[in-house]
Amino acid sequence: MTAFDTLRAVAGACAGGVLLAWSPLTLAADDAPWVSEARTVATALPPKLLAVLVGEIEKGGPEHAIGACNEKAPQMARSASEQTGWQVRRVSLRERNPKAVPDAWERATLEDFDRRAAAGESPATLERAEVVTQDGQAVQRYMRALPTQAVCIHCHGDATNLSPAVKERLQALYPADKATGYSVGQLRGAMTLRRPVTP
Repeated sequence: MTAFDTLRAVAGACAGGVLLAWSPLTLAADDAPWVSEARTVATALPPKLLAVLVGEIEKGGPEHAIGACNEKAPQMARSASEQTGWQVRRVSLRERNPKAVPDAWERATLEDFDRRAAAGESPATLERAEVVTQDGQAVQRYMRALPTQAVCIHCHGDATNLSPAVKERLQALYPADKATGYSVGQLRGAMTLRRPVTP
């Protein structure tokens, strides 16, 4: 079995919801229905993107996947937003895409996730749900941490270990990239969802 066969198997498991890092948590008794809904949306997108990236790596190597991630990830988030009614995106404290810069609530949540992960909590279990008031409107907000997967290391790992082709592609697409230096399992960012509360 080649490395890409292994990645394909992992992606297949992801698509089936088997990958532990993105499996929904057991609902607490006091979870509101909207939290369960947000959790479902947030855990559905990463495995789909991972499967796309594994396919792109098989076609043309990790540098080929960077372009796909640049185009496909935002498209998938937009599609999820249209289908579910949630505004869906990814954010990080060390963003690659300038559109992934967190707002104040997201930044505070990511910083809390970092503290909790440093204290020993698994990044795969980190989430936050809250109804906040913004501009006089009640808004449901949900975030779920994104642990770094093995396939992500090709483009998000130690910068000194990235291939020249990956470095060149990153420089071309993301000249202000901050998203390298991660190891497998490390918190890399989060899925973030928001939706106004309707009467």
